[in-house]
Amino acid sequence: MCLVNLQWKTHQQYKLILAANRDEFYARPTTQAHFWEDKPFILAGRDLLGMGTWLGITKQGRFATLTNIRHPGEQTDGKKSRGDILSNYLSSDITPERFLEQLVYEKDRYLGFNLLLGTPDHLYYFNNQQGRIETVNHGTHGLSNHYLNTAWPKVVKGNQMLESVAKNHDVINPDTLFNILAHSEEAGTDELPDTGVGLELEKKLSPLFIKTPDYGTRSSTVLLVDYNNHVHYFERTYKNGNFHGEVNYDFEIER
Repeated sequence: MCLVNLQWKTHQQYKLILAANRDEFYARPTTQAHFWEDKPFILAGRDLLGMGTWLGITKQGRFATLTNIRHPGEQTDGKKSRGDILSNYLSSDITPERFLEQLVYEKDRYLGFNLLLGTPDHLYYFNNQQGRIETVNHGTHGLSNHYLNTAWPKVVKGNQMLESVAKNHDVINPDTLFNILAHSEEAGTDELPDTGVGLELEKKLSPLFIKTPDYGTRSSTVLLVDYNNHVHYFERTYKNGNFHGEVNYDFEIER
């Protein structure tokens, strides 16, 4: 997952509004969001290589999403799949705080990652570079391949558009959030971060929706959770940058 924009507990109808894009190599095998056969309480897409996920929610309301921290020179040998972190959390019944406290001791077993997890009522942020567990404040937040709310162009633009939609709509049509996620305009050269991949690739990776010959946005997810704990989950998938399919799920969080 390479972009997450969310608004938490500031909208009158929804306590959690999330719009997210997952970017990945087109050749990496993946299934669209579904309730997993082996763990039918988890709703998430699934990476068929690592068997983990990048975003998911359970019938009990446990929620998590993850992005990579871009670090081209990072050594990959011996590292565990980052998608396991989400699978482990969503499968567990320990508190979010306790899960993160345990993860602190295992953080170096993974390549660089950002993690948002908790429930629609309690959200936390953690990355394994800084190693701090942080409580997420109410408001609008953005996360890409650097730390939470780093002002990359796609993060800033996504936050601004999400705030506009939330401000002007009591009931949110998921299409308005998918329209945000479909923005493919590249950032200006003077706006680009320097993450060590070179100027040309920085530009290609700068839009909210990425499309290159072999890598790009594979799925877009919209998640809405209202104050009655009703979950609306929408996912659109893409093949080589082109629309491929959509799935929708609605359920009440079990208490």
